[in-house]
Amino acid sequence: MIELDVKIEAKDLYDYMLRHSYNSPAGVVGSCFGALMIVFAAMTGQWLYLVFGLIILLYLPWTLFIRSKQQILSNPSFQQPLHYMLDEQGITISQGEESVQYLWTEMVKAVSTGRSIIVYTSKINATIFPKKQMGDMSAAVIEMISTHMPPAKVKIRG
Repeated sequence: MIELDVKIEAKDLYDYMLRHSYNSPAGVVGSCFGALMIVFAAMTGQWLYLVFGLIILLYLPWTLFIRSKQQILSNPSFQQPLHYMLDEQGITISQGEESVQYLWTEMVKAVSTGRSIIVYTSKINATIFPKKQMGDMSAAVIEMISTHMPPAKVKIRG
């Protein structure tokens, strides 16, 4: 069993939102379209396409940055640390008197970014483990996830 306390910060939420958005079909299409507009501008000299391409490429990260800051400030669950307990059954998250357990069999996937380990509990909801806050427990958390989830669902690089 592994227990740790984590306080999700705006940077951690932003990291999750970026990864989630850019790995969706809409994020990929939007990025490709913005990049193509910039290439088209360079090839044709029509700089209006450059402006539109930059707007398309910069709009999503900027709005996600703003949304992550707003969510951290407005959502009461981000005001206090979350207590995570990982065991043979799954992940239990508690805060104050409230507690919820997610079974390993219900987990959708586990991924990593440079900043976090993210365990998806549904297609859009996830549990975020910021690497900085896990410290030396990071390897144990990765091992627990990798041991209890099918390999095809785990895309974590150390």
